[in-house]
Amino acid sequence: MSSFVDECGLNVRAGDGGAGAVSFRREAHVPKGGPDGGDGGRGGDVWLVANRNMASLLAFRDHPHRRATSGGHGQGKKKHGRAGVDLIVPVPEGTMVLDQEGTVVADLVHEGDRWLAAKGGQGGRGNASFLSNRRRAPSFAEQGEAGEERWLRLELKLMADVALVGFPNVGKSTLISRVSAAKPKIADYPFTTLEPNLGVVRTDDGFEFVMADIPGLIEGASDGRGLGHQFLRHVERARVLAILLDLAPSAEHSPAEQERILSHELGAYQPDLLEREQLIVGSRADLDDGSQPFDGLRVSGVVGEGLSEMVGRLAERVRRARDAEERPEGFVIHRPVAEGIRVERQDDGSYRVVGRQAERAVALSDLTNIEAMAYVRHRLDRLGVPKELEKAGVKPGDVVHIGTFSFDFEADDAPT
Repeated sequence: MSSFVDECGLNVRAGDGGAGAVSFRREAHVPKGGPDGGDGGRGGDVWLVANRNMASLLAFRDHPHRRATSGGHGQGKKKHGRAGVDLIVPVPEGTMVLDQEGTVVADLVHEGDRWLAAKGGQGGRGNASFLSNRRRAPSFAEQGEAGEERWLRLELKLMADVALVGFPNVGKSTLISRVSAAKPKIADYPFTTLEPNLGVVRTDDGFEFVMADIPGLIEGASDGRGLGHQFLRHVERARVLAILLDLAPSAEHSPAEQERILSHELGAYQPDLLEREQLIVGSRADLDDGSQPFDGLRVSGVVGEGLSEMVGRLAERVRRARDAEERPEGFVIHRPVAEGIRVERQDDGSYRVVGRQAERAVALSDLTNIEAMAYVRHRLDRLGVPKELEKAGVKPGDVVHIGTFSFDFEADDAPT
């Protein structure tokens, strides 16, 4: 079974907010103690955080659901509910997050980069929070807001200093096993590597860089042939490309033709890949019988020929590429853009007001209460809901839904 997963679905659900309490102070000798219902606690958020200690998305393949805890309910004597605990979900560096429409909503490239995947619901206010000169004994409270829930797609683009690029069975796995601590499975047939392998290479002077053995590319990979797009994606973020050309006489193409095809596929997939630092390497030199001309660096993972020189040249290119990069200060925090209020027409001809503020305005404990309805009318007016309904063409008598609350629209825009 494969231990490397670079694509997966993820379902995140934030915690619900706790409900506010309706309570009145009851003590001896205090006949009118007033409202003392406490607020509910907020629900926990779900955050995706880049973690360099994770190498793949394997943890989500069989267990795609992540849940944060909900907030506690408010109580009498102005006791507020506990807040839900935020859930931190670690993902590998280089993880892209896409919504259900395929739009990239976050790109978690470096250690510590984080994205708010699902926001916890706000806790409902207890009746003590509604005390005012006009409302001396409010008998209603807010329900807790439901936490956000959504399905996401995660795609991993490996973060490596060097990507070994070549045709299948060109000796990439053997090379990475000789110059690093990586132990990939190796067999003598095409497409032996069906998943990337990472290895840390250390030079004699202590310099370290990460090398990735990318599964073999074939002609047409940039068009998706042979899982080409899945494999090429892992080349995108490599600082240096080591182009391996097969020198064995059994190779299907000459070294020059291999270089042409590989350059074409890289450029067709992403043109700026051709501008990366590159090192052209002739691989499997131990099998070369001299029938194909090649004047570049020759290496053999089997007998060790040229490996030290190859590592040295790659280290030089990695140093140059790292020095040329702009170094980020701290880590990136991605937060979704706050959503306003919009009106949607339903299939049955009714209308739905969408927006967390509007939905929260009607999330009260008792909407049969006259005071509560007056409060709802005031909140919706301030949010501009009546104007949005008119813009959407809502007419008197049309049914309008806000959250779980429904009413017939009237000319004076008052829910009844």
